[in-house]
Amino acid sequence: MKYQAELKFFERILKNFHLPYHYVTYPFHAVPDLDLGLRKLLNPEMDFADVMTFIPEQIDSNKIYYIFDKFGCNYVFFQIPETDEPTYLFIGPYLLTPVSETDLYKHAERFSLPAGLLTQIAKYFHSLTLLPVHGVLLNLITTLGETLWGSVDNFSFTEIQQNRLSDSDYAATISTYQESESPQLTMKLIEERYESEYNFMLAVSQGQFLKAEKFLAPYGLSNLEPRTAEPLRNEKNYTVILNTLLRKAAESGSVHPFHIDNLSSKFARKIEMTTSTKDLEQLQRDMVHRYCLLVKNYSMKGYSLLIRKVLTQIDTDLTANLSLNTLANTLNVNSSYLSTLFKKETGSTLTEYVNRKRIEHAILLLNSTNMQIQTIAQYCGISDVNYFTKLFKKQVGKTPKEYRDTILAHKNKRSGI
Repeated sequence: MKYQAELKFFERILKNFHLPYHYVTYPFHAVPDLDLGLRKLLNPEMDFADVMTFIPEQIDSNKIYYIFDKFGCNYVFFQIPETDEPTYLFIGPYLLTPVSETDLYKHAERFSLPAGLLTQIAKYFHSLTLLPVHGVLLNLITTLGETLWGSVDNFSFTEIQQNRLSDSDYAATISTYQESESPQLTMKLIEERYESEYNFMLAVSQGQFLKAEKFLAPYGLSNLEPRTAEPLRNEKNYTVILNTLLRKAAESGSVHPFHIDNLSSKFARKIEMTTSTKDLEQLQRDMVHRYCLLVKNYSMKGYSLLIRKVLTQIDTDLTANLSLNTLANTLNVNSSYLSTLFKKETGSTLTEYVNRKRIEHAILLLNSTNMQIQTIAQYCGISDVNYFTKLFKKQVGKTPKEYRDTILAHKNKRSGI
């Protein structure tokens, strides 16, 4: 295939959009279920190889076809130029608008669906990727077309509705439908959703925000079956589920439950206080970002159980007595052993690590509060302000006052004062 590199790159884009795609080569022998199994569910005898026999004679090799079928699903397909055998790329199905419960009943009435099929059809539609901005995909396909055909003048878009992909007669087979205890379509969709959840949690557990964000709405994990008729409540329910997944992912990333519970509780309160679906979507992204940062900052992978306990003690309360002897007594270990093990696993002495954490917290307080420097020192566990100033300058290169003056000057410059 001449454009193999370009198509591989395009495939990666489609995967990031969670858009299914298939390559089909003529003559059509083993054709996959291009609709992810919907028509096979309605008609077990359905064979896409039979339906597609019209393509070579009726399809223009220089056109990109946008299809809107009778089920409200969208597809794009076109013939790839300069291949040994006629090869077609099918993209979809996907949705441009959510499928409501009313829409589902309309489909059921239109195709005379038995009640036992409705649940599976609902799960099918809720599993499809929702593209609220169709122009993004069409612009990407146009760019690919310019690469494949050399210029935008060498190809065109054609819209097809009521097309052959949905012309099969289902009446005879639907009338004999018998509900299965483990419907194949439902199982397939559940397996795909769990795979997406697994990959999402894996990315979070590794602190990979950009990778994890790809699984968010509107293209990924949000395609869950609505539990109520209220959109805001549905979005809140999804966000609660997301918070649970993120909590488990952070736990897999070896973050101590103390930190996880603190962040999870904050987001639980925010979820219930949010009053619009748009704000909830932004909150979802903030949640993924914060949990990934939590893993990056607090993951204790590679540390022994003893050192994990020490690190958690330090993070829990910087104002406590965090001297080597005190921590050793608290954990019932020899202080020399603890000192050696801590240096081996963290690369710094216990005192250096504690001081670094305290100064990092001081920087946060200087940036976010107007507290006096002496008060900040006390909140960081250092009672002697002169010693605090000395430590701060050693680590930051400026005294706390000089650092705060720099912050104020920067803020005034940005505000035009």
